[in-house]
Amino acid sequence: MESEHVRRAVGSVAVPFGTCGQPSNVKAGGQSCPFRFRCTGCDHFRTDVSYLPDLTAYFDDLLRNRERIRAAVELDDRARAEALPSEEEISHVRHLINRIHDGMDGLDAGEREQVHDAVTIVRRHRTVMLGMPRMRVTAINPRQENQS
Repeated sequence: MESEHVRRAVGSVAVPFGTCGQPSNVKAGGQSCPFRFRCTGCDHFRTDVSYLPDLTAYFDDLLRNRERIRAAVELDDRARAEALPSEEEISHVRHLINRIHDGMDGLDAGEREQVHDAVTIVRRHRTVMLGMPRMRVTAINPRQENQS
């Protein structure tokens, strides 16, 4: 089983909410998606239960954004259409979440506990930084600045 995980990891890169196996994107280290990083709707995308909290948060954001944009009066129709999350994306993310829940529902209590423990370990040790790079903010001591 461990060799299967290693084999899969070699042919994929981390993306938000899962992994990508699209060959040109894998070759470029995840920086060259030919589909404009529409991961959740791509056949090369894979996810698992360890990403469920992230998928759920993303789904909630999609729903909140949809309602916020629908309620906005200062947007013209073009801007509203571009900003509005598509119903297809919302449905697809909902489907991914439901598939994960259905898979978990098929397990007995002991198996669910084992999965929960494994997910806790995986999420704790997942060190991939996705999205915008962050800079460490260090406090500036004004006394040191004045001494120089």
